[in-house]
Amino acid sequence: MTSARTKVPVTSAEARAEFRQNRLAQPTSGMAPGFVQANLAIIPKESAFDFLLFCQRNPKPCPVIDVIEAGSIEPVISTPGADIRTDGPRYLVYRDGVATEELLDLKSVWRDDLVTFLLGCSFSFEHALIENGITLPHWETDKNVAMFKTNIQTTPAGPFSGPMVVSMRWIPQDKVVRAVQATTRFPNTHGAPIHVGDPSAIGVADPMKPDFGDAWEPADPSDVPVFWACGVTPQAVAMASKPPLMITHAPGHMWMTDLKDEDLAVL
Repeated sequence: MTSARTKVPVTSAEARAEFRQNRLAQPTSGMAPGFVQANLAIIPKESAFDFLLFCQRNPKPCPVIDVIEAGSIEPVISTPGADIRTDGPRYLVYRDGVATEELLDLKSVWRDDLVTFLLGCSFSFEHALIENGITLPHWETDKNVAMFKTNIQTTPAGPFSGPMVVSMRWIPQDKVVRAVQATTRFPNTHGAPIHVGDPSAIGVADPMKPDFGDAWEPADPSDVPVFWACGVTPQAVAMASKPPLMITHAPGHMWMTDLKDEDLAVL
């Protein structure tokens, strides 16, 4: 049985302070409810335009929240005063499509030509699901949501291409419509689901064998698997496209911004 965290930061600033001191390096679902969480993709400046174009062509998995200029470490729009190198919980370094390092900070690999992209994350709309009476078993635990590579191909841009990644949550059958309505309000954090029902229709062979994160049993046999586009997609793209360097968050270990969920709501 998964135990709850002994301490859950209630603000994004509190969470980042814990990360900076390496006191907390766990999946961030349930942390700082109401604050926007973000996926992270850091690439050399020479590839930054192509990656921005890739995000523009694939807004469901890669909605852009903030871009940090080459060499800068401060996300001045979303998280002023923070340091992108130290204030995240856990990072991955991909070299030629292979995750070669998992780090608690980026000081040892930082370069002045690196451009940082912060992309919307579905953890941000989980608070809306909870408020609509939808239980999420990974919420405020040390475990992660289930994530899968799909047979849905992203629209290429420059050297970047590969499969879309999705996150999956079991939703009670009578609350599926409510889950769709609740998440549609947040297009900048992936918005409405991309698929409801049969996992095999999008290339997911077994919902109990995720490519990233943790497997979860449905609470009831009638629960429906619901899939949202996921910001881990750039990591699948890194594996497929093999850029010389891409730095990301570890799946489920998100960047915590100072934006509020309602700042990104459209309805």
